[in-house]
Amino acid sequence: MMKTSCFRHLVIAVVAVVAVPLYFGVSTTSNAEPLLDSVHFLIPGGAGGGWDGTARGTGEALTSAGLVGNATYENMSGGGGGKAIGYMIENAESNYGTLMVNSTPIVIRSLTGIFPHNFRDLTLVAGTIGDYAAFVVGKDSPIQSMSDLLDAYRSDPRGTAIGGGSVPGSMDHLVPAMVFQAAGEDPAMLKYVPYDAGGKAMAALLSGEISALSTGFSEAIDLANAGEVRIIGVTSRERVDSFPDAPTVTEQGIDVTFVNWRGFFGAPGLPADRLVQYQDVLARMYETPEWEAVRSRNGWVNIHNSGDDFRAFLENQEQIIGDLMRKLGFL
Repeated sequence: MMKTSCFRHLVIAVVAVVAVPLYFGVSTTSNAEPLLDSVHFLIPGGAGGGWDGTARGTGEALTSAGLVGNATYENMSGGGGGKAIGYMIENAESNYGTLMVNSTPIVIRSLTGIFPHNFRDLTLVAGTIGDYAAFVVGKDSPIQSMSDLLDAYRSDPRGTAIGGGSVPGSMDHLVPAMVFQAAGEDPAMLKYVPYDAGGKAMAALLSGEISALSTGFSEAIDLANAGEVRIIGVTSRERVDSFPDAPTVTEQGIDVTFVNWRGFFGAPGLPADRLVQYQDVLARMYETPEWEAVRSRNGWVNIHNSGDDFRAFLENQEQIIGDLMRKLGFL
């Protein structure tokens, strides 16, 4: 009988990092009186990554809905996001008008010591969105389900590799480790093969170099729609409306749910009234058709954790990820 183990929702994001700062501005066309005159978004990575899309999509919705008068954006790459965090902390008072977007790397990289700071050194504003994780196999693979994948692993552990588009210890690695652990297997024995780009990982999957690919659900949907892969498991509690053919990991007897979170942080010492304004405007954003248009276009999931709820969520994630990384030998 397959063993199961309960995990609370976790959330992360993987981002591309580019070195050149970029600045853009967007103004509202609404006649409504905005709740905030302006918001400046600090993006710890380059254009086109997950952080970049989240900040710009949020700013687009806020300004188009008339909740914010003007949104500006600044890309500040470096240190895997550490440069932007340090900038927010070292220039706190001048950054009270700034929201920095971030995600689970702020937890992972603090645990591993890559960052000298952690989320507690910032003002926690709110978690806003997420993207589930997924397992995919080649369209002609004999593996039809998570049970088939686990059976293949149990028959030949070293010959059943899981690939991902990022380094060992990243979320592409930690997600299958969590799933295998919940299924009663030793996560440290999982053979994870990292690739430095999604295209290379896909080529490895189609060539049979790896048995399955661990990736984001939105990316998995694109691959499945292109006819190259089949999705055998998604880490949502229930099937996702945008792709209902994808079975959940949970419905296959493995009690794991997981979603990649992204959210916003303010400078340390952010005045309480300004924090309330930020939290209010983000909460109201969810009620607007402008946000729904942005959300559905990007395939995001609404995950709203504000203030103390956001802190409790991050502390829980820190504990679970830290425990798993210690088992895997990364801490």
